[in-house]
Amino acid sequence: MKKLKSNLTNMVSVLTGIAIVCGGLLAYVYSLTEAPIQAANNKALSDGITAVMGGGEVKVEAPDTIKRTIDDKELTFIVYKTDKGTAVQSTDPNGFGGNLTVLVGFNQAGEILGYTVLENNETPGLGAKCPDWFQKGAKGDIIGKDPKNELKVKQDGGEVEAITASTITSRSFLRAVQQAYNTLKEGYDGNTGATKQTNKEED
Repeated sequence: MKKLKSNLTNMVSVLTGIAIVCGGLLAYVYSLTEAPIQAANNKALSDGITAVMGGGEVKVEAPDTIKRTIDDKELTFIVYKTDKGTAVQSTDPNGFGGNLTVLVGFNQAGEILGYTVLENNETPGLGAKCPDWFQKGAKGDIIGKDPKNELKVKQDGGEVEAITASTITSRSFLRAVQQAYNTLKEGYDGNTGATKQTNKEED
């Protein structure tokens, strides 16, 4: 086999060929893993909704995606109606490490049934404690609370115990929960799946 001359044209041709082969392999691997990954994500979400609604069998309707403008930022909320109440996915972009996304379950009266943290980029050992810190029986317990009385940490005049040395994370977490409640009670039209009006809130 004749050896290719080492020139720019040949090098570009070889690199292009390698790129095409690698791209094809990646596409093939993605096609094999896409369905299992989606199935795993769906199960995680289903398990999350069940957990925040208090456990047991939960019947969930098709979700509604809600856009709201808060502090000049467009945020997305996903509302899952169930036979036990409503679960709302909410993101606060002002955590210590960036986005902090929660899924919060509310009963028909608007009281918090449970929550799970879906995205958490907070400091390991400090802010990363939020998945457990605010659970029932924990120091910052918010389960059973009605957010019509705005959720705030004690440092801001509220009743919730902040995570030790992680007040910024605690504020972000409570904002995400509060905004989930506000979306459910103030900005969500269950008939159309649209916001009634554009809301701006101060933290």
